[in-house]
Formats: sequence, C-alpha cells, structure tokens
Amino acid sequence: MREVIMHVLFWFGALFMFVAAVGIVRLPDLYTRMHAAAKVGTLGITGLILAAAVHFNEIAVSTQATLIIVFFFLTAPIAAHMISRAAYHTGVKLSDHSVLDELKNNKNKHDGA
Repeated sequence: MREVIMHVLFWFGALFMFVAAVGIVRLPDLYTRMHAAAKVGTLGITGLILAAAVHFNEIAVSTQATLIIVFFFLTAPIAAHMISRAAYHTGVKLSDHSVLDELKNNKNKHDGA
C-alpha cells in the first residue's frame, strides 16, 4: 500500500512539474510565466517531496520533508511576486493579451510610503 501512495504522489508531483515547465515555455510574458513557476511548481515539488518521505518512512526524513514543503510554500510565491513587481517597475512590458494593469496608476509611488 505504501508503494501505491508513493507512486501516486510521485506522479502527481511530476505532472505538476511538467505543467509548470509547459507554462514557462508557452505563456506569453514574464508575469504569467512567474505565476506558473511559483504556483504549479510549488504543488509539484510538494508531491515529489511527499513521495520521498513516504518512500523512506523515517521520522527524520518526514520532518525534513515537512520543513522543505513549508519553506517552499512560504518563499516561492513571495519570491515570484517580488521578481514580477521589480520587473514591472523596471519596464518589462505586459503581454498584449493582458486586460488589467492594477499597478499602472501606482507605478511612480514607492511601496509602503
């Protein structure tokens, strides 16, 4: 039964990592690519790390896996947001397909001021 769970988690993670890679290649601009890398990639790495934890079936590995997953959930979306915001403020253009630019009116204002 443990092997079945491990394989399901592995393929879940691999599928989401593949979707993230396709998103990075196929999406039109930096902002949507960052979204694919952060959101879908985080789910993918979660599946792979959980598969490893189930495979090794040790408390030390499970603890490390939990810490890795928490770290990814805390840092990946924030890093993607900050990189996208920095790109916007340095002039990286939105795609022609973008319909809303929420930062357009706040471009010259500093954050937190």
